[in-house]
Amino acid sequence: MKREEMGQRSPRTAIVLAGGKGTRLRPYTTTIPKPLAPIGDKPIVELMIQRLVRAGFERVVLAVNHMGDLIRAYFGDGSRWNVQITYSLEEEPLGTIGPLRVIDSLPENFLVVNADVLTDLDFMSLLEGHAASDAIFTVAATRREQRIEYGVLDVAGGSLVGFKEKPVVEHMVSMGVYAASRRVLDHIPATGAFGFDQLMLTLLAADEKVAIHHHHGFWLDIGRPDDYEIANDLIAKDKDRFI
Repeated sequence: MKREEMGQRSPRTAIVLAGGKGTRLRPYTTTIPKPLAPIGDKPIVELMIQRLVRAGFERVVLAVNHMGDLIRAYFGDGSRWNVQITYSLEEEPLGTIGPLRVIDSLPENFLVVNADVLTDLDFMSLLEGHAASDAIFTVAATRREQRIEYGVLDVAGGSLVGFKEKPVVEHMVSMGVYAASRRVLDHIPATGAFGFDQLMLTLLAADEKVAIHHHHGFWLDIGRPDDYEIANDLIAKDKDRFI
C-alpha cells in the first residue's frame, strides 16, 4: 500500500542545485560560493528557498559541492524558514542531473531547480501538473529572442538568394526548473557526471515522454555579472514578486 493511501503523504520536495563554482559570475564568487552571493540583502539561494516555502514546499534538499560547508552553516536545518532542509554533498562534480542519484527518500514526484534562477513561475503548479500527467519529466520553458550580430546570407548553388541584416531568432529555452518522477533515476548512470542535456537525449532515445510547461512570465538566469546587476535592480524594485 502506498504511503498516500495510508494517510502518510510524502512532503512536497524540491531539490535545489547549489554545487556550482559560479566561474562566470566572478569576481562576485571569488571568496564565497555562488548560491551565497547576495541579491539585495539575501543570498541567491535564500530567495529561492523562500519562494519554495511560499509555494507550499515542505522539504528542500540542497545539493552542494563547492564551499558546501559555508552553505550548510548558513541554512542549518531550515527551521528559520519553516522548512526541512537536508543536504546532499557531492564527492565529485556530478553535473545538473547526477546529484539526484545520491539523494535519499525521493517522493514519487519532485521539483528540481537551479539555485541561480530568478522567476515568478508558480512552482507548485508545475509540480502538480507533472504529477497529473504521464510524463517522466517536465521542463519549464520560456521564449527568448537572440539577435545574430551579422548579415545572414541565404545561399543556393553558389548564389545569393536572400539576405537578412542582424536577424532576431526566437527559441524555446529551458529555465533550469524541472519536475521529475522518481523513475527517472533508472536513466541516470551509476557513476560520473550527468547533465540535463545528456538526460534529454537519453529520454528521447528511450521514447520516454518529456512534457513542456510553458511560462509566460519573468525568468532570469543569474549567470553573468550583467545578469547579477539586473537581479539586484529587480529585487530592489519589487522583491515580493520573487519571494
